[in-house]
Amino acid sequence: MKSHLKNISLLILGALIFAIGINYLAIPNKLSEGGVIGITIVTYYYFGWSPGITNLVINAFLIITGYKLLDKRGTFYTILGIIFCSLFLYLTENHLTPITTNTLLAAIFAGLLVGIGIGLVFLSGGTTGGSAIIAKLCQKYLGWSLGNAMLIFDIIVIAVSTFIIGIEKTMYTFIAVYIGARTVDYIVDGLNTKRAITIISSHTTIIADKITGEMGRGATVLHGHGAYTKTPKEVLYVVIGKQELMQLKSLVQATDPEAFVVIHEVHEVLGRGFSM
Repeated sequence: MKSHLKNISLLILGALIFAIGINYLAIPNKLSEGGVIGITIVTYYYFGWSPGITNLVINAFLIITGYKLLDKRGTFYTILGIIFCSLFLYLTENHLTPITTNTLLAAIFAGLLVGIGIGLVFLSGGTTGGSAIIAKLCQKYLGWSLGNAMLIFDIIVIAVSTFIIGIEKTMYTFIAVYIGARTVDYIVDGLNTKRAITIISSHTTIIADKITGEMGRGATVLHGHGAYTKTPKEVLYVVIGKQELMQLKSLVQATDPEAFVVIHEVHEVLGRGFSM
């Protein structure tokens, strides 16, 4: 229950931030977006239709079409994501003064807010619908990868919006979409970034004891041998938070200055001792 409440809270917060980015930065500065939200923005410019209602209708149709491709948990959070994003888009429509009328600033911060919003929704286990569902349909029936399908759909929507907002605003839109995509990556992956350390040393036992004793981290001992010398070697494998990296490097250096250390960036770690 606590996990569900946490996820729903993240989803609601993400949906609100997403709506603010769209209604108070993108739309007042005649910018568009990729995916379904881009379609809703373009229909708002051309027909004056409410982005919140249009977003809800389009995504409801996509959910009905592609629900078999989503697991039950994902479907539940995706439906919540669509409902809250549409609700906040509707509630915040035309109610506040635009944050800025500088197009470049609007593109940068619209991308930032939309990215933060979508990232929080993704962290909750849901999606904002739209491109994610279309990408799954393309994967099943056309054999496309999810990433390529989403990218192609976004590009098509932005390209079509050129006829409504003009080439210059479209260029600013690409800036916003790029910043948004990078922000989503950081929110989803960056906040849980860890470091995986491989240590080859003749003092693995001492190093392992210090890692477990001084750092409170576990270590796995792997058995191997040198490909050329055939000499047996013990290899330590450790996963730590990035803020612990300097402590570990100092520990290894003090114990064995000749140790061979390889550091990898890890985007997600699940299991005991790490967040799930």
